[in-house]
Amino acid sequence: MNIQLADIGLIIQLAIAPVFLLTGVGTMLVVLTNRLARIIDRTRVLEARLLPGPDETCMLELQVLHQRGHLINFAITLNTACGLLVCLVIGMLFLGDTANLPLDHTIASCFVLAMGCLIGSYIYFLREVLIGSRYMRIQQMKSLSRGAAGCGACSG
Repeated sequence: MNIQLADIGLIIQLAIAPVFLLTGVGTMLVVLTNRLARIIDRTRVLEARLLPGPDETCMLELQVLHQRGHLINFAITLNTACGLLVCLVIGMLFLGDTANLPLDHTIASCFVLAMGCLIGSYIYFLREVLIGSRYMRIQQMKSLSRGAAGCGACSG
């Protein structure tokens, strides 16, 4: 095998393009793990509040947090799978070009699968965000109705 220096530069350029995608996947993993950490921290606080006795409000919020945690875990799993597949694509691009192996279909399949995982990760992330936002709106409406009832009692 006789690879010229210029060929190596071109091969590296070809294999580097998916690295930018890998940077985005890594950034998304940071976002997802930070959200999971916040969910875990809030869960610990609520579980500590439940030690003296049952509290329906805390238990309802815990159910929502557990649901959100599962969604984030699925998103992290899919995002990680995407990152691994992109790494495989990078390796196969380099290997296929340097060793002159016919990996075209395998590379394309891995890339499409990686995009499917990334899309799935974003869908689970969006579902988690929507559940969190909906719960926050419900809590806000409850607070506003309690505040309105309290204000009416004070002015009358």
